[in-house]
Amino acid sequence: MKQAGFPLGILLLFWVSYVTDFSLVLLIKGGALSGTDTYQSLVNKTFGFPGYLLLSVLQFLYPFIVDPANLFIGRHFIIVLSTAAFTLPLSLYRDIAKLGKISLLSTVLTTLILGIVMARVVSLSPYIPKTEDAWVFAKPNAIQAVGVMSFAFICHHNCFLVYGSLEDPTVAKWSRIIHISTLASVLISILFSTCGYLTFTGYTQGDLFENYCRNDDLVTFGRFCYGVTVILTYPIECFVTREVVANVFFGGNLSLVFHIIVTVVIITIAMLVSLLIDCLGIVLELNGVLCAAPLIFIIPSACYLKLSEEPRTHSDKIMACVMLPVGAVVMVVGFVMAITNPQDCTHGQEMFYCFPDNFSLTNISGSHFQLTTQPSILNISIFQ
Repeated sequence: MKQAGFPLGILLLFWVSYVTDFSLVLLIKGGALSGTDTYQSLVNKTFGFPGYLLLSVLQFLYPFIVDPANLFIGRHFIIVLSTAAFTLPLSLYRDIAKLGKISLLSTVLTTLILGIVMARVVSLSPYIPKTEDAWVFAKPNAIQAVGVMSFAFICHHNCFLVYGSLEDPTVAKWSRIIHISTLASVLISILFSTCGYLTFTGYTQGDLFENYCRNDDLVTFGRFCYGVTVILTYPIECFVTREVVANVFFGGNLSLVFHIIVTVVIITIAMLVSLLIDCLGIVLELNGVLCAAPLIFIIPSACYLKLSEEPRTHSDKIMACVMLPVGAVVMVVGFVMAITNPQDCTHGQEMFYCFPDNFSLTNISGSHFQLTTQPSILNISIFQ
């Protein structure tokens, strides 16, 4: 919302969700047309080894451009401990269906986090100054926003794994599941982004939790829930990366020993990356434009256009023809803008409105939000 402009950001979220819905169904249709049951085999049959290699690189890199625990109080210790105690054991499962209950728990925790963000827009928003351009319709960084939104909706790299885990996998059943899931996802995304932006407007950070003050006990609980959701979600991403390694180097099958070794190596490398990165905003942008954009916009469209024998005027082909160049633009322009104009990052530092010289937020975890002013109340010159 900060990058695109609030009204345009809402419209873009709906557009990205629609494209996601369409492309997920398109992938399974492409698999049915080509007689393949994995994303890699679909691209390999459609574009040969070069396409297969490109997709493998994108799928392999995706989990490594993720910051699994953006916590700043002993964050290195927490990352290592949570990886060894939770992420690694969960990632050792060989059947993705066994992670179903874990994914449900992650969804419940996400709902709790959303409730916290919604509560704070009511109690905190009146005390945070609004930036001058807070309500403009559109801003020049909209393409960067599309990259972040693409990251939020990306799940194409494991859609064949999920499709294969269904009791009776059919394109019609998959389409119904995708429609419901995408609708729920966009509603959650709208609520998160709207509540976060209404609270902080132009001061919104790439990681929304960086905007809240450290003495906010309710938000601290939200941070904990967020860390748990990522711990529970990451094993699904590990499935995809491990499958890529298995297909490229082991002919699609891993023995128990190599299964453990490959999983440990993947998790260790990802953990080392997360230890070195503490800015979630640039991570989301680069992941969105370099991995999510081609996996959502470009590759599903290209595969379907080459495999489908429908006439050029068919609605699916028209939509695919639009998605492909749009995805290329988002990927190239978004990458350039992410490098030249990265999102703000506090590196774990408190925001200016949390300091006593401006005002102190006390008793913030209670039912009432109290504001105690100091002699240098609000530092109006900073806000203007």
